[in-house]
Amino acid sequence: MTQQVPSTEPELTGVRNFRDVGGLPTVDGRRVRSGVLFRSGHLAHATERDAAFLTSLGLHTIFDFRNAADKKLEGPDVDLPGVRNVNLPLTDPAHGAEFWKMVRDGDLEQLRALLADGKAENRMILSYRTIIKERTAEHSQVLHALAEDSVPALMHCAAGKDRAGLSIAVTLLALGVEREAIVADYLESNAKHRRYKVRRNGSSPDAYSPEVMELLSPLFDARAEYLAAAMETVEETWGGVETYLEKGLQITPAVRERLRDRLLD
Repeated sequence: MTQQVPSTEPELTGVRNFRDVGGLPTVDGRRVRSGVLFRSGHLAHATERDAAFLTSLGLHTIFDFRNAADKKLEGPDVDLPGVRNVNLPLTDPAHGAEFWKMVRDGDLEQLRALLADGKAENRMILSYRTIIKERTAEHSQVLHALAEDSVPALMHCAAGKDRAGLSIAVTLLALGVEREAIVADYLESNAKHRRYKVRRNGSSPDAYSPEVMELLSPLFDARAEYLAAAMETVEETWGGVETYLEKGLQITPAVRERLRDRLLD
C-alpha cells in the first residue's frame, strides 16, 4: 500500500492527531506540497508551546468542523494571531446529543443495547454517507476557499478522524491523489498517540472496562469500511468522482486547476 512521505512531526501536548498531508502522490505523478495542508483534532486544549508551533506554520485559515455541542464539551479553539477561523459544522448539534451523552454516562447494559451487534459500526457508516450526501455546500466552500487564498490551512473536528477525515479525503480526491494513499492517510488516525481520548463519566472501574472499550471502539476507530462507504455514496449518488466534484460541489475545471496549483508540487 502507498505510504505517506513522513514530515517532521511535532510533539504536541494538547492537540491530538496532528499531521501534514504533504507528500501524498497523485495519479499523474505529482505530490501534495508539504506545509500547505494540515489536519488534527480540536485545538481547545493546545498548550502555549502547541500554539507557538501552530503559529509558526504560517496558517491562513483553520477550518473547524465541530458543532455547538462539541464546542460546549471541549471548549473553543485557542486563538492564533493572524489566522482566520472558519466554523463549518458537518453534523447537527442536536443530532446524536443523547447518543453521545449515553456514550459518556451509560452503564454496560445500556451500552450493549446501544452499540452491540454491529449497531455502532452501522451508525458510523450512516454518518459518513450522510455527510457526503448532505454537506455538499460545506465541502464546496472549503475547496473554493483553498483554491482562492486559504492556504496554508488546517482542518479539524473533535478527534480529527471523521469529519476532518472526510473533508481531507474530499480535498485529496479533487487533487487527484491516489485512492490507496487517501485511505492510508485516513488510517493514520488509529496510531496510539493520535487517538481521541475517550471520556467517560463516573469513577467506577467498570467505566473503562475491556467490554466497555470494545463496545466503544467502532466509534473511535478509523476503519477502511467507513471511508469506503463514503466513496460508495459518491458513486451511487453522482456516478463518480468527476461528476461529484463538478455537479455536487460546483468545482469547475478552472477551480480544480487553481486548487492543484496551490496544493501540489
